[in-house]
Amino acid sequence: MLRRTGIEAIIPHREPFLFVDAITELEPGVKAVGEKEVHVDEWYLAGHFPGRPIMPGVLVLEALAQTGAVALLAAPEHQGKLALFAGIDDVRFRRPIVPGDRLRLEVELTRRRGQFGRGQARAWVGEELAVEAELTFAVVEGVPSA
Repeated sequence: MLRRTGIEAIIPHREPFLFVDAITELEPGVKAVGEKEVHVDEWYLAGHFPGRPIMPGVLVLEALAQTGAVALLAAPEHQGKLALFAGIDDVRFRRPIVPGDRLRLEVELTRRRGQFGRGQARAWVGEELAVEAELTFAVVEGVPSA
């Protein structure tokens, strides 16, 4: 299992824009399963929506993308690189994500050609499917260290 420090060793995301708390399963270059606990004091919930806090769908997609990036960038040939969004298709939001929910983030990389690839992504709350999408990504050179 990877916690925040292990995740940060693979992808460049940091607070306040790291949306994966742990990686519970990892098959580099193939798939990853992550977790995200949604807390009542998350910065984005103050305005989305007052009186009825809901995790924005775009941030659930970002959490899925970060999980997929861990799967991709953990592969030896991609270490030190960046995975960028190149597309999002067939998105379905099936239930709202609210404080107290624990997301299980599953991404399976289904195709890679050159610097581009695709992944099937699903976010679950318990046994209930909350979000699903097909993510397209591009792998580029990472940020040079200072």
